[in-house]
Amino acid sequence: MTTTELTQGLVPDATAGTADAAAAVRAPSRPPALSPSRANDFMQCPLLFRFRTVDRLPEPPSAAAARGTLVHAVLERLYDAPLGERTLAAAHDLLPGEWDRLLEADDRYTTLFTDGIGPDGQDRAGWLAGAGSLLGTYFTLENPNRLEPAERELLVESQLDGGPLLRGIVDRLDVAPDGALRVVDYKTGRSPRPGYETSAVFQMRFYGLVLWRERGVLPKMLQLVYLGDGQVLRGEPTTDHLEHTEQKIRAIWSGIEEAARTGEWKPRRSKLCGWCAHQAVCPEFGGTPPEIPEGAVALRLGITD
Repeated sequence: MTTTELTQGLVPDATAGTADAAAAVRAPSRPPALSPSRANDFMQCPLLFRFRTVDRLPEPPSAAAARGTLVHAVLERLYDAPLGERTLAAAHDLLPGEWDRLLEADDRYTTLFTDGIGPDGQDRAGWLAGAGSLLGTYFTLENPNRLEPAERELLVESQLDGGPLLRGIVDRLDVAPDGALRVVDYKTGRSPRPGYETSAVFQMRFYGLVLWRERGVLPKMLQLVYLGDGQVLRGEPTTDHLEHTEQKIRAIWSGIEEAARTGEWKPRRSKLCGWCAHQAVCPEFGGTPPEIPEGAVALRLGITD
């Protein structure tokens, strides 16, 4: 699934001078907004949240993220075809063109291939075949010729009273004839082990909360489709679930406000540090965080002293 991050304005170049970074921070921007992924960043590590949201430090694209973005793009485009023509072969045919579109939209992806060899030592054809296998798994879990999504890649937003704008992108929204909503999110990784579902459940209930607040309809089903191992996780949210999610979001935002006002974005070491792109500037690994550009906290988060 793709999610809209907590974003504003232009992204300062980490290699630029202080003046350039400050100028980028002052650029016109959208109101501060909190996405499920950025909320999870803060719960995982407040300093990671700062690096991604306030400093906007660049991160190299990962092979897994690139493949996930590609598969999401193909599944979105697949539903442009009429019923009966949404086949696995049609999905495979979309892969090269969608990959070219991604390369055109973000040239960072070109760094994944050096001298024609890409992630996992594969060439372009082999790498695309890996994405194709995920699409094959999708067709074992759902029949797109029996579905007619109401929305795809749907931007959802809701202003939290006394807090940030909640924002995210729902991969697919199905609406039954009786008006019941099913929120569907595609995951190209493997399903979480028992006891490790917290992050995924929070993300889906976040979307459920926003839709409930904006449409006045409690979603009937929240569905996660894991293409990495062919698992589908479903849950029927209750009003208590979504009210608890709102309370959790408020607590997260309170923590963000406190860190912003005190300047104490504390690192939190965990097993996930091994996948972090910012170890070089993290105190936990002997690094020194860069100074935050003047005005960045107020602009990115809407928080002032």
